[in-house]
Parts: sequence; C-alpha cells; structure tokens
Amino acid sequence: MTSQEQLLQELERKRALTPEWRGAVASVDRAHFIPDTFEGHNRDENPDHWRKAVYSDAPLVTQVNAGNPITDGEFTLSTSSSSMPSIMLEMLDLLEVEAGQRVLEIGTGTGYNAAWLVHRLGDVNVTTVEFDAAILATAVGNLKRAGYHPTTVLGNGRHGHPEGAPYHRIICTCTMRQVPRSWLEQCPDGRIVTPWGSSYFAASFVTLDVRGGKAQGRLSGNPAFMWDRTQRAGAGYVRDFYRGEKGRKSTTDIEPQNVIQDDPAFFIALSVTDAWHRWCEADDDSGEATLWLFADDGSSWATVEYAPGQDTYEVEQYGPRALWDEVRTAFLRWHALGTPQRSRFGLTVDGDGQRVWLDNPRSTVN
Repeated sequence: MTSQEQLLQELERKRALTPEWRGAVASVDRAHFIPDTFEGHNRDENPDHWRKAVYSDAPLVTQVNAGNPITDGEFTLSTSSSSMPSIMLEMLDLLEVEAGQRVLEIGTGTGYNAAWLVHRLGDVNVTTVEFDAAILATAVGNLKRAGYHPTTVLGNGRHGHPEGAPYHRIICTCTMRQVPRSWLEQCPDGRIVTPWGSSYFAASFVTLDVRGGKAQGRLSGNPAFMWDRTQRAGAGYVRDFYRGEKGRKSTTDIEPQNVIQDDPAFFIALSVTDAWHRWCEADDDSGEATLWLFADDGSSWATVEYAPGQDTYEVEQYGPRALWDEVRTAFLRWHALGTPQRSRFGLTVDGDGQRVWLDNPRSTVN
C-alpha cells in the first residue's frame, strides 16, 4: 500500500529533503489535504490509484475554473492545487526560516504547506491568507483534521495581513507580477520568497532580503504555480482567440522556438508582460509547427510558421499590437547583451517600484 513513507523516500532519492524539513514531511500526512475526487482520481472507486497519486512527488490540481461549472468543450484553467512536494521544499529552503520566526503565507490552497510551517514553527507563528472563501474553508478543515491551527485569513494576499505584522518571513504560493509594497512594510527586516514573472514567462522564484524599506535579491528555479487571482495571465484554446481574421504578413529569420526557450523567454517577458504563447505542432509528423502569440486582452494575435530546413519563416500579425515585432525586438536586445542566463538577473523593489538588473543592482535592464 502506498504511504507517506514512500513519499519521504522519493524525496530523499531526489535529494530534495533537507534535515530541517524532514520532520514536517514525515509527520504531516498529505492525504489529509487532498479531496476524495480530483483529476480523474476517486478514492472510493479506486483507493490504490488515489493513494498512488497522493503520495507521489507530483502536483495535484484540486480546483479548476475557480470552482465554477464547466461546459462541454470549455477550456479548463487550473485555479488551485497541492503543489509538487519537491518544489515546495525548494521554496522553503530559499525562505531559510528559523525556529521562533513568524511567517505570513500568501495562498493557503489545500493547507499542506501551512501545515509544514506550523509543524516546524508552531500555530502561533504562522498566518495564512487565501482569496477564495471555498478553498479557505476546505483548508481550515484539512488543517484541523491534521491537528494544526494557524491563523487563517480570507482576503487579498496582495494586502498581506497588517494586523499580524511584523513578520520575519513572507512566502507566496501563487505567481506575482509585482511584489507589493505592503509586503515590504509587513516584513521590514526579513525575507520574501515568491514565484514571479509575467504572462510570457513566469517560471522563476525571486528571493528578496528586505532592509531599510528596500527588497533585493536573485531569480532562480523553474516553478509552475497558479496565478495571483487579481492579475491572472491569458489562457485558452486557439479557437477562443482566433476566428479566421486576416492579419499583416511578413517574414522573419529568427527560428520561432528560440524565443520560447527559458533564458530568452524570461528576458522577453520583462517588456512583453501582457501576452502569452502556445507552440502547436502539426499532427502529420512533418516536424512543422506554429508559434501563436496572444495578447492577454484578446485584442491581438500573431503566428510564426516553422518548417524544418528553412531559414525564413512566415509571420502574420493581427490587431492593434504587432506582437511578433515586440517579441523580436526584445529577443534581439537579449542577444545584444550577450545572451545572459536568467541566473544573472536580480530584482529590486522599493518605493519607486520594481526594477530588474543584470549582474548588479546598478545595471538595470527594465
């Protein structure tokens, strides 16, 4: 029978489990935080199948489309989950929490991450904020069933929870476009860790140390978290945004797949903040593919047609924005900077907003 011990062993095999968090992972049963039915798994109908998923090092989607009814053929957007345990541990390692510290968690979700924090720090030192009332109610029940009682708050995580401030640490479990000033005020001499990015590329952790009203730190990792509900990126099927319109045609000599690889995509996302992409391969084994670009507001789209062996590619752009031109400009700027890896970039947040820099805070690029 699959068990919590097997999850522990899998995390140890991956070298994801540090001594500081081993006790929490071993003691907090993930099964307390997973619904009986999720993603095609049903505990009553196939308990072994359900347990195998629960005790795997995998993310488990526990809500789609904010809990609203889904019609046939409708795009389903994941809106809450139990995150991949090894990614949770990576994030907690970045947080560098110590006994006696007070932690504010943004995004309660199932409550599993909050339970780990409480196990290590105690109920009184953990506050967790959740935007969705139904998710929070379920999480509170999960936490009580597991024997944990942190302070739970229904609210917009961008505002934090000033009534409980100051905190030594803030950990956010949803992707943010901006690090709110309120977090710096509520964690004035500590550390903030959050997934960060924009619609074009959002797979980064940012780890910020806060001193004197300024937060500064580096980018790392490859996380995939749900979006902050108040600033979600665009998403959907191609058919939801393209209805046969004819756009402006041109060509490019840039292979389209080059602009969606991690390092250039990260840099492109610094200026193309409100557009997303989808790579659609042909189903005829030709190796051909289409790169689609869509504005978050649905007003503009672009395509770049890829075929093996070519050195120019057809471009079509529709709407008030020339999305491929925007992406191309940012990509060429990244090249002009020497194609820097994402690990060389950092972020500063202060009263003037947030700025991305390359190698040192004096060399701002955005």
